[in-house]
Amino acid sequence: MTKIFLSVVIPCFDEMANLQKGVLDKVDNFLSKKPFEYEIIIVDDGSRDDSVNFIRDYVKGNPHFRFIASPHTGKGGAVTKGVLKAEGEYILFTDMDQATPIEEIDNLLPFFKKGYDIVIGSRNTRRKGSPLSRQIISRAAIVLRKVIIDIAGITDTQCGFKMFRADAAKPLFTKIDKIHNGFQKVRGSNVSSGFDVELLYLAIRNKYKIKEVPVHWLYVETRRVNPVTDSIDGVKELLRIKKNALTGKYGRN
Repeated sequence: MTKIFLSVVIPCFDEMANLQKGVLDKVDNFLSKKPFEYEIIIVDDGSRDDSVNFIRDYVKGNPHFRFIASPHTGKGGAVTKGVLKAEGEYILFTDMDQATPIEEIDNLLPFFKKGYDIVIGSRNTRRKGSPLSRQIISRAAIVLRKVIIDIAGITDTQCGFKMFRADAAKPLFTKIDKIHNGFQKVRGSNVSSGFDVELLYLAIRNKYKIKEVPVHWLYVETRRVNPVTDSIDGVKELLRIKKNALTGKYGRN
């Protein structure tokens, strides 16, 4: 059996609008031209629309696709489930809307040859195309992350385009799965900023080498984003992570 080089994990929650735009074709078509084996893992996070039926029909007969149906545990739970099932030497998780296009893997992969364990996409602080209010919030979040949990050297923790060596991903995601007790069922879209921050915080504590790389990114308007409530939730998540660190939940440095 040919060894899989790259696993791409894509969480899905009520994504019919994006699915109908042909995003899965786009990802598959790009990867099919690469000189390596790959798999695309779609993890449905308890969608309420017709996403499940669409994906089930799509993946039939396509050996590069795998489909995982999951209860609604939020994006963090869906990504974690996909990563732990991935078989690739490298594992990328990315968003269904492809705000950061799959082509950006070409900018991330070279850094693994330079010794990095984790390479993450960065939209930088400008966030081209996003409203001014979102840009201001993103800058404030950088300051708060530094003050509360001291994530040094990472500007953009929230870009949904992160790649890992499998030998870094498996222990990290196993740990975060354990911390969240396998992730519990939730309501609403639950795209929590805390998941990405906590993941990178754990990586830093475990001495993994992380590289942040600028990527092309297009702002995509979504009803799942609320600047006020998301900002409040973000601060709460930072305080939760700080509490976990102080009480030894993440283990010793």
